[in-house]
Amino acid sequence: MRRWLPPLLALALAACSHPSPSTPAPVSPPSPSPSPSVRATVADTQVLRPGGTTVVRADGPRFLLYARPGPGARRAGAIAATNDWSQPLWFPAVSGFVDKEGTTWFHVRLPIRPNGTTGWVRGDQVTTRVRHERIVVDMSAHRLRRVVSGRTTETLSVAVGAPSTPTAPGRFFVWARVPTGDPTGPYGVFVLGLSGFSNVITEWVGGGRMAIHGTADPSDRGYDVSHGCVRVYNPQMWSLTDVPMGTPVWIHA
Repeated sequence: MRRWLPPLLALALAACSHPSPSTPAPVSPPSPSPSPSVRATVADTQVLRPGGTTVVRADGPRFLLYARPGPGARRAGAIAATNDWSQPLWFPAVSGFVDKEGTTWFHVRLPIRPNGTTGWVRGDQVTTRVRHERIVVDMSAHRLRRVVSGRTTETLSVAVGAPSTPTAPGRFFVWARVPTGDPTGPYGVFVLGLSGFSNVITEWVGGGRMAIHGTADPSDRGYDVSHGCVRVYNPQMWSLTDVPMGTPVWIHA
């Protein structure tokens, strides 16, 4: 495993730290237009694997995105198949569809602004797996739960965004897994970068991407003190270091 450099970490997860106006934020790829309602010819339960969340990985260097599925579908954009640490990205599927020609399509969550953006990918251009776990963050209770195969395996007290920089609620997924090598630094021992972004921080390096990350300060727990990230006390953050890429993350009030 290569060494993870703090400057690169700051580039990708700037919603958790202080702004750096000297470096421009990266430009997001074009997002697909909103998908119309699609009447599936094969039920989602036969396209999406049962017992968990179906996630997809691009077979090539990019995810090829489509605004709608079906014969004659036109490309709407593309997203790199890896993150800033060359880790393969896995996108959760929210539904599936088989068109009249027998091509499978997946409607997937995308790690771009605005939060909640989705797009379609062809089944013959991706590899699928099933994630049997999820993370649930209850902001009002300042509680994070890790749920594996329907059973809560971890319940952690956490900090969330301050009133001026609140944590954005929504359905996200794990976009990066980064050991920091600096337990006393702003990200603690480990970072789970998320697919979502702060709703108020847009000009910082990295565009204000949110994360679940460690902190060396135990007094953060139970308070609204972050720049939008979810802070977990370092000794407990270790229990989340094996959360897989693409794992669904639900953050709610």
